[in-house]
This record gives sequence, structure tokens and C-alpha cells, in this order.
Amino acid sequence: KSQTTRKVIELLMEKGLKVVAVRHPMPYGDLAKQAVQRFAVLDDLVKHECTIEEMEEYEPHIVRGNVIYAGVDYEAILRAAENDPDGCDVILWDGGNNDFSFYHADLYLTLVDPLRPGHESLYYPGEVNVLLADGIIINKIDSAAPDDIQMVRENIERLNPKATVIDAASPIRVDNPGLIKGKRVLVVEDGPTLTHGGMKIGAGTVAAKKFGAAELIDPRPFLAGKLAETFEIYPGIGSLLPAMGYSEQQLRDLETTINNTVCDAVVIGTPIDLSRIVNIKHPYTRVHYDLQSIGEPSLEQMIDDFASKR
Repeated sequence: KSQTTRKVIELLMEKGLKVVAVRHPMPYGDLAKQAVQRFAVLDDLVKHECTIEEMEEYEPHIVRGNVIYAGVDYEAILRAAENDPDGCDVILWDGGNNDFSFYHADLYLTLVDPLRPGHESLYYPGEVNVLLADGIIINKIDSAAPDDIQMVRENIERLNPKATVIDAASPIRVDNPGLIKGKRVLVVEDGPTLTHGGMKIGAGTVAAKKFGAAELIDPRPFLAGKLAETFEIYPGIGSLLPAMGYSEQQLRDLETTINNTVCDAVVIGTPIDLSRIVNIKHPYTRVHYDLQSIGEPSLEQMIDDFASKR
């Protein structure tokens, strides 16, 4: 989802439009204090006492020079975003898999995941998003099984036959492939993806396999503190390490676990620069992924049409 949001913003910015993103509710602390949050620089992540989960959503926007809002009071957030000091031409709702847009949209884009075929109709918010969509993006067609992609297509056709369906991929790249090839690596993945997201792999796993890792090291013998509890609650995580950081203690446990794990290198599959908040003593490389629209109709065409009507 994150790379799709970034791609839409890039396409709108190419049209000369100033885009302000609004993320669905994320705060975990003092909700009254966090009613309206604005993120424009990395220091804002500290100011608002963000968890890793929040950072994973906000940091990719910030480092690209985009402003993103979040919080609790979504009418107040909307008014603040519309009157952002840096300007605003378009509001982009950056939702999750457990809600739908709080705002009436002029263009409604829904992302579906063929690595989780059927979720587009099995879950209430997911199905609502498919029903509301003007455009539906089937991502990861480069890595999903053909039968699973077909199942998703059939569900879309059944639920919303009028929607424009766009095929897309999320090609993987890493900062230093040499740290992966032939090496024994610890893969650190986006936490929510592995826990309540129910996935068995993430971008880090895909990168480790693509670039020829000799072995994915199981972190479970090296777990520290509360991370052991996470694996008890979500035993299906397996041999990957979720980047859990909802508290200072969890951050320290994550750091200890990474550094105690016997490996040649660490593959960081989270969307943030984890080394900014955790001291990693092993050699490490980050994984990056961007949305690539494939064939026609394309996301570019849909955004062109939207922008021409503004």
C-alpha cells in the first residue's frame, strides 16, 4: 500500500499539484494531545512520540518532502490539511486494511493483494473498499501465483464490474546486494505485516531470496524480553523478525535480539531507516520497493484523467 500511495503522490506532483496526505488513525498515546498531528520533518516523529508502526507510515512521506497528517479528530485534521502552511491542492487519504476513507473522495483507488487472495471479499472493510472503488490496483502480479491473481480478478468482477482494474508490480531493490549473496542473513520485516497482517513473508524475505542468501537465520533462539511474547501470540511468524517497537522496552528488545543473532548480515525489509532508531552492530542493507504499473489501463492514465478535471 505504501508504495502505491507514494506513486499516486508522485504522479500528482508531476502535474504541478501540491498533495497533502492524511493517514488513518495511528496514535497509541495521549489521544487528546494527539488529536491533530502534522509530519513534515523527521523530528516530528520524535515530537509526536511515534511507535515504529507509525514511523513506517510517515517516514517514507517525510524523506520525499511530503507532508502527512494523522491523529484522532478527522474533521479538524481535514481543515488543517486543506490550510497547510506549505499549500494544498489535493488531499490524499492513506488508508489501511481495516478501514475505509473517512472523506468523500473524487477518485477512490483500492489496492488488492493477490498474496492474500480472497481478503477483498472476506473482510468487511476490504469488501467495502472494493465496492466503493473507481479504480482497483492488483499489485504484486510479478510474485503472486496465477491462480490467486485470477481469484482476485473474479472477485472484483463480481463485486464491482464497473471499476477500472490496473495491474501492477512492486519490484525489489536493495542498497547493497553483496551483503546478501551467499550470506547467512537475519531478515527484519514490517511488524504489522507479520503479526495481525497474517503474512508469512515480506519485502525482506523476497529480497533475501532474490539476491541469493545462503540461509535465513531463525531469530527465535536469540529473542530478548517482550519479543518472545510476540512470538507466543503469533507463532506463525516463523523464522523472520518483526520490527516491533510500540514502547521503548520493545525497541531495546529488538536491538538486543538483532545484535545477539548469529548471522553475516541483516536485511531490513521495513519502510523506515531502522538504523536511525536501533543500533545495529551487524552489516546491514535496506530493501526498497516502488509501484510499477503494468500494461493498460494504467495508474498514470487514471491520474491524468483525474488531474485534467480539477
